[in-house]
Amino acid sequence: QVQLVESGGGLVQAGGSLRLSCAVSGRTFSNYGMAWFRQAPGKEREFIAAISGSGISTVYADSVKGRFTIRRDNAKNTVGLQMNVLKPEDTAVYYCAATTVRYLSGSYHSSDRYGYWGQGTQVTVSS
Repeated sequence: QVQLVESGGGLVQAGGSLRLSCAVSGRTFSNYGMAWFRQAPGKEREFIAAISGSGISTVYADSVKGRFTIRRDNAKNTVGLQMNVLKPEDTAVYYCAATTVRYLSGSYHSSDRYGYWGQGTQVTVSS
């Protein structure tokens, strides 16, 4: 059983930065593709970024490209999301997710691909 625990959320002013972290326990971490999603009140869950099992390949939603960076440490079983130049519209609950598909191909942006989810961490950006 794979378990994911997010941390690092909080309140920040617009233009500021936050770093989210997701600790993963269970099976061989490098066998899993990882992603971050977010969900704002009244909105659907939105894909943010994904990273392949090796960490070599990454992909981002247009809304965060150039501001957010996803990285993973396979030795520590963690995946992080560095968020810079935060905007009020980035306010949401952020979720870490894992899939047994190691490579970034096909529907990496779809929440249906990910079978394991963390509990979420709140990020609030004030204007």
